[in-house]
Amino acid sequence: MSSREPSFHEVVKNRHSARAFLPSPIPNDVLYDILHEAQCAPSNCNTQPWSLHIVAGEKLNELSHALTTDLKVGSYSLDFTFDKEAYPNPFRQRASEQGRSYYQALGVARGDNLSRSEVVERNVKFFGAPHVALLFIPAVGDNVRVASDAGMYAQTFLLSLEARGYAGVPQAVLSYFAQTVRRILNIPENFKLLYGISFGIPDKNHPSLSYREGRVSVEDSVIWHR
Repeated sequence: MSSREPSFHEVVKNRHSARAFLPSPIPNDVLYDILHEAQCAPSNCNTQPWSLHIVAGEKLNELSHALTTDLKVGSYSLDFTFDKEAYPNPFRQRASEQGRSYYQALGVARGDNLSRSEVVERNVKFFGAPHVALLFIPAVGDNVRVASDAGMYAQTFLLSLEARGYAGVPQAVLSYFAQTVRRILNIPENFKLLYGISFGIPDKNHPSLSYREGRVSVEDSVIWHR
């Protein structure tokens, strides 16, 4: 989208999780280039254990309607457990700070249940994005190795989007409805839903893009052994 190619430094520093998108889809030829670059991600023994399902158009509307229904009635079907409260500090504290900053950017007050439920529902409406990518992995052992490989694939995909002026947001919440996603997309049971990535052109006028998640210092996350 930009006439000047950004440097690698700029791509890494500018990548962020956009939570509002314009409806215009990414052209197919550009999307194929992005996917070819994502396919260059490393993996254990070059197994490349990821299966990416990209949904758009009427199928996207069908999926969103089904997930919205599931969300409202609390019909969850996770392939992998997730409990934010299980994280020890400081990790749980970082997650709480991210949520607080996001809600503040949207002007949602603490205890405003109606507004908060509407904010949560934006997840299953893919934040208005014209595409969502559902990242599945085959069930192998305890799944840790294949999940880490899929994570490297997803990061490469996100950086390739950023390099072209697009954006994406990884959404663990989409994995809460794994059975529904499998049913609508006709995906075999032995492939497990890790998470989804809504992506497209970021809506830079939306208030959700007025904040950025912080990062801890290198000293707080790296231990040197010399």
